[in-house]
Amino acid sequence: MDNTDLLKELRIDRSQREDHDSDRRRWPWLVAVAALLLLSGVFGWLWLGHRAVPVRTAQAVAPSGDSEAGAVLQATGYVTARRQATVSAQITGTLTAVLIEEGERVRQGQVLARLENSGYKATLLAAKAQADAARALSAQYQAQLAQAIHDAARLRALATRGLVSKQAAEQAATQVGSLRAQLASQRQQARAAEAQAAVAQVNFGYTVVRAPFDGVVTTKDAQVGEIISPLSAGGGFTRTGVGTIVDMNSLEVDVDVNEAYIGRVKPDMRAEAVLDAYPDWRIPAHVIAIVPTADRGKATIKVRVALEHKDARIVPDMGVRVSFLEDRPSAAAQVPQGVLVPATAIVQRDGRSVVFVLDGDTVRQHVVTPSAQAWGDLRLLPAAVKPGDSVVIAPPAGLHDGSAVQVKKP
Repeated sequence: MDNTDLLKELRIDRSQREDHDSDRRRWPWLVAVAALLLLSGVFGWLWLGHRAVPVRTAQAVAPSGDSEAGAVLQATGYVTARRQATVSAQITGTLTAVLIEEGERVRQGQVLARLENSGYKATLLAAKAQADAARALSAQYQAQLAQAIHDAARLRALATRGLVSKQAAEQAATQVGSLRAQLASQRQQARAAEAQAAVAQVNFGYTVVRAPFDGVVTTKDAQVGEIISPLSAGGGFTRTGVGTIVDMNSLEVDVDVNEAYIGRVKPDMRAEAVLDAYPDWRIPAHVIAIVPTADRGKATIKVRVALEHKDARIVPDMGVRVSFLEDRPSAAAQVPQGVLVPATAIVQRDGRSVVFVLDGDTVRQHVVTPSAQAWGDLRLLPAAVKPGDSVVIAPPAGLHDGSAVQVKKP
């Protein structure tokens, strides 16, 4: 082989050179697309991982040294009024005046509203007039009877002396008997007329709505011009009450106690109530009665608790937590160490009990060991959480240490 043949072997074909150049130009584009996809995935993962998770929180509180140490059980409930009434009229009529407002204190017998009364007033006046006429006629018969008695006595005397016939004397005596019967009948009619007047007076009195007892107006349910009736007429055009009155001296607490712990509660047992609205105010209380029926759906039994101190801050339907106390608390009882948190704040992660504590806009996971002691809906955490910390209630499954959160408003 000569030099010419060797040169031909070393020559690169044009088509192979063009393919090589095309592959070299394509690589930068492929690298750029791969890098873009990688960055998009990273940014998507970061955005999803740091998106704020909506959560609800509750504050961890420290047990009380005065009452919680002697508490054998805790339960939650609401303030209720044993004496309250939706005040209505006993007749159907149109309101011409409504004299109450929400929050106003009223006294027993105070006028709350008035109904249109022209028809009842006319009926009352007519009944009174009939009663007056019946009494006047009775008086007339009384006078006639008196005159007839005198006439009969004279005729009897004259008949004895033979000056008049015996028949005239007998007719006079018969007249006396007849007038006596008419007087008795008229007196009965007068009584009936007086009774009708009394009925008309009662019906006229029904046009005025009065307070049945001392209390506070909690709702005003009707306005001037509306029709009120003791019976519901349907259609939404007839009111069945003017307003609701609550006797604030009858306020007490109804709590639901789990039937598994009802054996710890006894009648007249000492207790202490704490309103949700005033967590630092402890109200002495005692058990009134254990209602002898159970709620099948909730597996609870209702317990009535009396508040020994009444205050204007206590209003119906307020949330309250009741601690049932030992009859004789031990002098050596100590305050439990730790904090109380809702039981729903404690969840399982990797076989361990944890709570999530709010830290700014994120949460921190804390491993905890809850106490075995029952505190109603609360659980005692001896460590890991401090009083005042906000813990997440019912943490979602995707929540983890460091997750961004957004606290829901209650």
